Amino acid sequence: MKTKKIVITGGPSTGKTSIIDTIAEKGFFCFEEISREITLEARKQGIPQLFVSDPLLFSERIMEGRIKQYQEAEKIAQPLVFLDRGIPDVLAYMDCFGQPYENKFITATTSFVYDQVFLLPPWQEIHASDNERYENFEEALRIHTYLEKTYRYYGYNIIMVPKDTVDQRVNFILNHIKNV
Repeated sequence: MKTKKIVITGGPSTGKTSIIDTIAEKGFFCFEEISREITLEARKQGIPQLFVSDPLLFSERIMEGRIKQYQEAEKIAQPLVFLDRGIPDVLAYMDCFGQPYENKFITATTSFVYDQVFLLPPWQEIHASDNERYENFEEALRIHTYLEKTYRYYGYNIIMVPKDTVDQRVNFILNHIKNV
């Protein structure tokens, strides 16, 4: 059985975590977003904002974590695995913020291909900043544009998830998973 790797992506405060949590509650295997984990780990090492002090190292750690998630997803004996963001998100963020990067980022994006991508739109009513999420709503809009552009550039047919309740959004996603 080939495990389908399904990415749920979107800018900050679009509802990704709530959707991933609800999908997991339904019994599907889900990988959580890793950027908060990396940020918190850096703080434990005395680096308050790794993405500010060393953005390339931050992006490298995220890319490494997402590659590891992809590889682990390949080993899971379930028909579907959901991931909170994918490897192309790293490039989208780097492009969005004008951060130069090496070819290894492009190689990772083209080497690890997902089966389906769902993109959540910016949603001002639920947007919030916190200690790990610094982007304001205008930046969230810009990030969304880069996410969509990057996934399309790398050949993904993106499915836009409408704004609705968490349960309705989860049902939308589950009803739109194609047979790959």
